[in-house]
Amino acid sequence: MTRDPLFLIAAIACFAVLVILMIGIGGFARGGDFNRKHANRIMRYRVIGQAVAIALILLFVALRGRGGI
Repeated sequence: MTRDPLFLIAAIACFAVLVILMIGIGGFARGGDFNRKHANRIMRYRVIGQAVAIALILLFVALRGRGGI
C-alpha cells in the first residue's frame, strides 16, 4: 500500500492540511496583526485542503477497495 502513488498523494494532502492547521493555530495563539490579516485566508486554505484530501481518500478507497482498475 505504501508504494501506491494514489496513497502517497492522499497522505501528502493530509500532511499539508496538518501544516496549514498548525500555522492557523500558531497565528491564533500569537494573535496580533498576523492573525487579523491572515486568519480567514488560512481557514479557507485549510477547508479547501481538507476537501481535496477527503476526495483523494475516497478515490483511493473506491479504486483499491474493489481490486483496482
